[in-house]
Amino acid sequence: MPQKRILIVDTDVASRNFVARKLLDEQYEVIQADSGKEGLICSWRDKPDLIVVDPALVDISGEEFAVKLRNNPRTAQIPLVALSSDPRSARSQACLDAGFNDYIVKSGQALPQLYNAIIRLLALTDYGIKRDGLSVVFLSAKGGVGTSSICANIAMNMVQSQQDLRLAVVDLVLPIGSIASIVGYEGNLNIVSVANRPEDETTPQFFEDQLPEMGVWRFNLLAGSPNPELSNQLNVGRIGDIILSLKASYDFVLIDIGRTLSKITLPLIQHADLVSLLIGTDISALPLTKSLLNFLKNKSVPPEVIYSILNRSIGLEGLSKADTETDLGISIRAAIPYLGTNFAFANSHHQPITLKFPHDTASIILSDAAREMMAQARKSRR
Repeated sequence: MPQKRILIVDTDVASRNFVARKLLDEQYEVIQADSGKEGLICSWRDKPDLIVVDPALVDISGEEFAVKLRNNPRTAQIPLVALSSDPRSARSQACLDAGFNDYIVKSGQALPQLYNAIIRLLALTDYGIKRDGLSVVFLSAKGGVGTSSICANIAMNMVQSQQDLRLAVVDLVLPIGSIASIVGYEGNLNIVSVANRPEDETTPQFFEDQLPEMGVWRFNLLAGSPNPELSNQLNVGRIGDIILSLKASYDFVLIDIGRTLSKITLPLIQHADLVSLLIGTDISALPLTKSLLNFLKNKSVPPEVIYSILNRSIGLEGLSKADTETDLGISIRAAIPYLGTNFAFANSHHQPITLKFPHDTASIILSDAAREMMAQARKSRR
């Protein structure tokens, strides 16, 4: 793997040189800039793999620096870390809203936090994500729209449509996973236990050998946290290399994040081959979905990688497909009709809806959607 290049932008020469020396010791290539303007020039000219910035710049604000990078296609996807002397939560939030991936306060623990952030963010870049197996992220703006059920059923239909397909599902819904209960998994291997293993243990071969296959669902599952208390022990710095190892072992990796938008899941969304957006028909969910779509746009997620699914999970009432498309200004790729008790019945028996009710309209739609999503993800990768 080529040596990673990190740009440090800091007006304080002593602080800048200190961080540079520490990163050089970690075998990174380092370039430096002492102003926001010079930092922008270096970013666009030298194309670093990651940028560390003290947002207390003299010539422009750190927030403006981030916005300029995010609005330029040459730098829109480069991971951006704020290393700041300002501990205020308002400043932290302002930087994250402007486009920083992480905000670290200068302190005695700053360097370990910085190393951790660099490892995580460099793993979740196009270099790492856009190779090996394809990744599909499932998310929603509001809970209760069946994101996990749709994810599991789409995964099963993908495998059914291509008999030799190797597919893994990762449950990253926090603080408690939901796919294990749908497919009937009761084992101890989950995202928390795996993330707490040493890095040299969680190799592609480990996942190929140890990840359990879910019977009639025919995919392999890395289950989510079994309870909220355990989720607090999740080593988030390991998520990036876990996903890379899975992608080296499987043709498709489907990642269910539900509505868990965070600095952990954002890089997964930004570098996914396909983003499946689940939309409910409840009119109160529309403003949230609009906000989510704007958020994805501001984070440089191309609209062509978004596959929107309208799931009528709450009943026959609510918005129609046409009304939803008009209000959101997007095209709905698949619309799941109301299933009554069928979906709950299938879930309670740990069965895919397509197998339990093969002639149901929803089963046919899910099968068609799975094939379309596979084709769109492959096209996106090309």
